[in-house]
Amino acid sequence: MMNLKLSASGILLWLFVLNLGIAFGAGLYEHRIVLPRWFDATGMHWSAEGARQDDVGLRFWAFVSTGPLTLFTLASLFFATQATGPLRFWWLAAAVAALADRVLTFSYFIPTMVRLMGAPDSPASAETALRWSQWNHLRHTLLAAAWFASLQALSWLRLRSGP
Repeated sequence: MMNLKLSASGILLWLFVLNLGIAFGAGLYEHRIVLPRWFDATGMHWSAEGARQDDVGLRFWAFVSTGPLTLFTLASLFFATQATGPLRFWWLAAAVAALADRVLTFSYFIPTMVRLMGAPDSPASAETALRWSQWNHLRHTLLAAAWFASLQALSWLRLRSGP
């Protein structure tokens, strides 16, 4: 039977893992299902109206990653430095990958999408949307790396606390 008594750091790690998994899956969903409603890559057309109607930044991402994932990432950076052994390595790896995602999100992805939501359908807007879409693959990779590393950290937390 698994020991369910967790410390604050253990609870944080669990929440970090769950939030990373949701953010990663939702990011893939947005890229494959929602983004094509806004951006036609084959015809190079941008639909700011479609992006504004969906407004996923305020309707979804603010509640999943903008606020919570950022807080879990910062808290994980702190708590991971307090851990020891393989748990420390994997948790720090997850937190650093998530931090890189957060930096890219706040410095490039959010400002660019805000500009695109007010942009007309033009070759320049379509080119910006294409670049945003292509760079989004890096964000998926960072979140996947953070999620897998956090899962590895969670397994070390379980080993450390015993059966």
